[in-house]
Amino acid sequence: MSTVQKEVDERTNLTTSNKFELLLFRLGVTPNSEHRELFGINVFKVREIMVMPTVTAVANSTAHMMGVTNIRGQVIPVINLPAAVGCVPQTGLNILLVTEYARTTQAFAVEEVDEIVRLDWNQVLSAEANTSAGGLITSIARLDGDVHNTRLAQVLDVEQILRTVMPPAGPEITEESVGARVSLPPGSVILAADDSLIARSLIEKGLSTLGTPFVMTKSGREAWDKLQDLAGKAEAEGRPVSSKVAMVLTDLEMPEMDGFTLTRKIKQDPRFRSIPVVIHSSLSGTTNESHVKTVGADAYVGKFVIEELADTIRKMLRMAKMVA
Repeated sequence: MSTVQKEVDERTNLTTSNKFELLLFRLGVTPNSEHRELFGINVFKVREIMVMPTVTAVANSTAHMMGVTNIRGQVIPVINLPAAVGCVPQTGLNILLVTEYARTTQAFAVEEVDEIVRLDWNQVLSAEANTSAGGLITSIARLDGDVHNTRLAQVLDVEQILRTVMPPAGPEITEESVGARVSLPPGSVILAADDSLIARSLIEKGLSTLGTPFVMTKSGREAWDKLQDLAGKAEAEGRPVSSKVAMVLTDLEMPEMDGFTLTRKIKQDPRFRSIPVVIHSSLSGTTNESHVKTVGADAYVGKFVIEELADTIRKMLRMAKMVA
């Protein structure tokens, strides 16, 4: 087996143990600090790291859009990541991170790449309880484990940054785009989990337009705890869990417990096995989509196409006979 294939397999297998790899980089200093803090994104989303190529400015670009660059025949938009998060590089924009999010390719200019670290999702905490970063930071990673004076890295909400720098054209979520409304049995909800503020906002609007009651959580751990709580209430009423939870909709990358682990725990528990689980993630690519099936998920939907998400929800609910 080639070295490249071994690396791909190793990273894919990390998802069986609630682990992932974080690419660490620096963007410069902020107005509130003279330190060059560490930032990170999941290695799974990084297609290539390269020395900064020539960038062609595009007329009337949005703020923080540097222009486009030609990488082996593919024209890719380039975003000034330090500017987008309020940092000032000290040595310039030296490195380009070519990434894939939600089936699109884009590149981020950064000052310096630091290293790749392998972490357990338990080492990653939600940023919303610890910062006021305005939605640009999803979580804080404790790089050296749960120890005193551990190094910290800020995990960026790239979905939020992309929608700010490259906003989609026209309205995305309307009654027309969502299609026919769905009626769940009384008392039943869709349990959703996503650590991104912008993603939660879009999901909430989509489910509301679809007419389905929902409970929104911010991590796999929170979703699992909520599922246990609802199971207890159903048992106390002498009813199956499905009377409380019609479907689980989950992201993959989340602090404390990722979507792979959440899905596996649901499908391995006899109480929850029949509940459909739909993965809704910006981790695109055939490797990730096929791996979703190995943990027992019933469907995969890439972020964020509301028509596809609504169609998948209707299909899963019909199959589970959860449509009233």
